[in-house]
Parts: sequence; structure tokens; C-alpha cells
Amino acid sequence: MPDTIRDILLAFVRVHILHHAVSERIYGSGMAEELARHGYKLSPGTLYPLLHRLEEEGLLVSESEVVKGKVRRYYTATASGKRALKAVQPRLAELLSEALPEKPTHATRHPK
Repeated sequence: MPDTIRDILLAFVRVHILHHAVSERIYGSGMAEELARHGYKLSPGTLYPLLHRLEEEGLLVSESEVVKGKVRRYYTATASGKRALKAVQPRLAELLSEALPEKPTHATRHPK
């Protein structure tokens, strides 16, 4: 995959992570499963550094918790993370309205 496409998709992943971290606590393997449902196949070597980077940037905060005898790191969005998501949402909506083709509606179908 060319680096440009990978960079764009990673930006989408960042938005997706923020979206979920605003509404709930997330953790790495759970987020990997969520992203996979949307067609993103990220290795742990990509996902975990991305989560750590978002935390270093102040967009996420983490806490460790023991779950079934293993330590799990949960992430939630900080106030800055919430503001960042809110800031990109209008631009994302505008981009989608321009970049995605319109789906035909019943009113625009051609008569047979």
C-alpha cells in the first residue's frame, strides 16, 4: 500500500479511536476488533503506538486495570480529545458530502 493511502487511513483510524474514546472506555484489542469490523486491519505494532501517541499528545488518558488476571490499559478521551473530535467533525462531514457520490433516490431514477 502506498504511504499516502496508509497515512490517510491512519488519520481515519485516529478519528475513529477518538470517536469511541469520547463515548466509552476503550482498550487495544477491543478497538482492534471494532476497527476490523470497518475493514481496518491493524497490527498491534501499529495500533498500540498510535494509542500511546494519542495519549502523549494529550488527546487520550489511560488507566490500567486487572481483568481476568491480566493488566488491561483503558483509554478515554481528554477534554482536548473531545475538542479535537468536535473540531474535525464539520470538516469530515463536508469532505464526505463532496467526496462520496450521491446515491440515486426514487425521484431521480430514470423511467423504464
